[in-house]
Amino acid sequence: MKQVGGIVKTQLENFVDLLYPRSCAYCGEAVEEREPCPHLCGPCVRRIHRVRSPACSVCGYPFFGRIEADRECPHCYLLRPVFGAGRTAVLLKGPARELIHGVKYRGERHLLRDIRAILTGADEVLGFVAGSVLVPVPLHPRKQRERGFNQSRLLAGLLVELVERTEVRELLCRRSDTESQTRFDRAERQKNLKNAFAIADNLSLNKRERYVLVDDVFTTGSTLNSCASALRRGGAKNVDVVTFGHG
Repeated sequence: MKQVGGIVKTQLENFVDLLYPRSCAYCGEAVEEREPCPHLCGPCVRRIHRVRSPACSVCGYPFFGRIEADRECPHCYLLRPVFGAGRTAVLLKGPARELIHGVKYRGERHLLRDIRAILTGADEVLGFVAGSVLVPVPLHPRKQRERGFNQSRLLAGLLVELVERTEVRELLCRRSDTESQTRFDRAERQKNLKNAFAIADNLSLNKRERYVLVDDVFTTGSTLNSCASALRRGGAKNVDVVTFGHG
């Protein structure tokens, strides 16, 4: 029955597309049916910078050129990460940035289909999260009520759809309603987020499990570091991070 429902939904979407052709979420041009992303045209899809190795072992930011061994990038030099390793799927600029901003700030959740299509080709990210417990970075309850969803939880759900032997557990809560991080530099972000996160309902964590924090964007790493500290305090030994984009 579920398969039949999926077929009917696809046929309905194709019919709607025939009547009202989709326009690109970034440039506004028509999106052809054969394009891999349903709301991005071919040229805009090709503008997305997909991250491949070699990349920073901490945040996943790509190195442009050949390196001899794993190392940290300039973004992570002063981070002092509490987590082990990190991966990211794309650089957050141009069309990729528009997808995240559309979902996050305008509630355009249909763009999650495009994000899923991009993640489908992010083999290094998918391999990185395999067999792990995915932990979304939480929003404060007030902000989640206003937004209606947590974009990090939605991203974690997409990864579970794409990768076997993974599950999502909402283990963290946000204790303080901190100001938006977008206006702060690294030092201000760290101060703003000090003790902002905690283990939800005093849960105990399994030392043998691997936890991967999931967030939409890696900027300075301060939010993920604060979340990793909370997991460490809760007893987690293996903590890594994954993001859709690196800003």
